[in-house]
Amino acid sequence: MIYFDNSSTTSVRTEVCRVYEQLLKSAFANPDAMHRPGRDVHAKMETSRKKIAQMLNRIPDEILFTSSASESNSLAILGYCLAYRNRGNHILTTNVEHASVDHSFSWLESMGFEVQRMPVNEQGILTPDILNKYIRKDTILVSCMHVNNEMGAINPISQLADIVHQNPTCVFHADCVQSFTKIDIPWNQLDLATVSMHKIHGLKGSALLIKNHDLKLTPLIQGGQQEQGLRGGTSNAPSNIVAAKTIRLALEEKEESYDRVSKLNSFLRSELMNIPGVHINSPETAIPYILNISFDQITSEVMLNALDQRDICVSAKSTCSSRSANESSTLIHMGLSEKRATHMIRLSFDGNNSLEEGKRFIKICKEILNTYGLSL
Repeated sequence: MIYFDNSSTTSVRTEVCRVYEQLLKSAFANPDAMHRPGRDVHAKMETSRKKIAQMLNRIPDEILFTSSASESNSLAILGYCLAYRNRGNHILTTNVEHASVDHSFSWLESMGFEVQRMPVNEQGILTPDILNKYIRKDTILVSCMHVNNEMGAINPISQLADIVHQNPTCVFHADCVQSFTKIDIPWNQLDLATVSMHKIHGLKGSALLIKNHDLKLTPLIQGGQQEQGLRGGTSNAPSNIVAAKTIRLALEEKEESYDRVSKLNSFLRSELMNIPGVHINSPETAIPYILNISFDQITSEVMLNALDQRDICVSAKSTCSSRSANESSTLIHMGLSEKRATHMIRLSFDGNNSLEEGKRFIKICKEILNTYGLSL
């Protein structure tokens, strides 16, 4: 099998599995219990929090354990806006965000907030010029992806954060799910940031919200003291404890993985450009881990299924929106044609993917186009 769907999820690293299995047996006690087993589990979880904070150059109480990036995004956006509504009513995002961000803004809009979705340019990027046109004195939140999950376009979040912070009543939230442990992230410039473990060979049901310690959030899950009172419910201690190891291992392989993926991406771009009717949608400046392409001769669904029959895993659009409308709204918002948007697939890589897999993918694509593709 060739697995080119790592932006959707990754395999769990062997070392992480081994430690997690041990923790399921040894760290089963409730970390909020007052007996010794509970105190021991709590100590392990707080050690993990401290290690993560050190790796991200933050302080421990700025690291919140959550169940998913979608929860982290929702808590950041809804929690902040509900807590600081007295400061203003205007909030900004883009028109190409993950569903968890887009739906959070839609809910706030139904609650009376003034929501504006800023356009991206033809490369899928929110530029500083665009942000400057939309931000106002009564804007209290700006939220956007660091790396677009369909195109791989990289937003200049350091420059965007500088603009946001010129307004003392506004904060900046970045969804860093697709950039975490892959490219550098300016943690000290982010008021709120979201990351997920299952995108970096960790566990599903494990994510983080990084939050400036002086920010208040309105909790979305009521009922307990866990995570500074922001998400009631018994802590998933084994997942939270192993998160530190997951991040450390990913960071240790960051440079080697980036180099390997870059070579694979460059090879595929070069080969695909030589196939008639193939379009590369990801900009040249995109992160190498994501490559979005369209085929004039064949729709997304047909190509995805044909590849699946040949044991090649790819996706069409973000997996969280894969069962919705056929076209990719991201491509439409970039100004690309409806045909490109309905004929695209997304390849997403990690350091385990090889050049040999890339060569096999090109060979099979040509076979599929010859078998199923319409004549140009």
